[in-house]
Amino acid sequence: MHIPDGYLSPPTYLVGYAVAVPSLMYAFKKLRSKLSEKTLPLISTLSALSFVIMMFNIPIPGGTSGHAIGTAAISVLIDPWIASLSVSIVLLIQALFFGDGGITTWGINSIAMGFIAAFSGYLTYRLLRRLNEKLSLFLAGWTSIVSASLFVAFVLGIQPAIASENGKALYFPFGLKATLPALVIPHMLYFGVAEGIYTMLVVIFINRIRGER
Repeated sequence: MHIPDGYLSPPTYLVGYAVAVPSLMYAFKKLRSKLSEKTLPLISTLSALSFVIMMFNIPIPGGTSGHAIGTAAISVLIDPWIASLSVSIVLLIQALFFGDGGITTWGINSIAMGFIAAFSGYLTYRLLRRLNEKLSLFLAGWTSIVSASLFVAFVLGIQPAIASENGKALYFPFGLKATLPALVIPHMLYFGVAEGIYTMLVVIFINRIRGER
């Protein structure tokens, strides 16, 4: 789900940076207020797990690929702002050193897999936790990655409409009719399930360790 360089037009990725950078600055302030001897190891561990699971890209029909992201688990256990910042830093490292995702598209990728995934997952959990803890955690993970895939599909799908010349797309060539089913459906059926299970297991495990101390 990482968008590489060359897929987005300048107006798109500049808007992405304009939204992501101030949001990350605010998230950094939130991080500073929550850092302690207890939270730092947890944030570091969960961010490292997010890095690892995002490195495993699985090809899916439609010419794209998908992976789990781990954002919802950080959001539920710590804070959605900190989850957004942690995953955005992971995405930057992957783009700079592993070529996974682009530098120009980092702002958009951060909005999708950081902010949208974090807050959609967190709100889902908060709304449903009183009904069933495990189900709410699963749906938090599922919602987080499906929401992110929907945003990525939309951003890619509008490129032919906003950046073309003589009827020919200058950047990503496929419209929404192609991007929405190609990205969203596999994330609903496969990667959302994996993300939901990951979120449920990680949060329950961490909370159990916390309770034993």
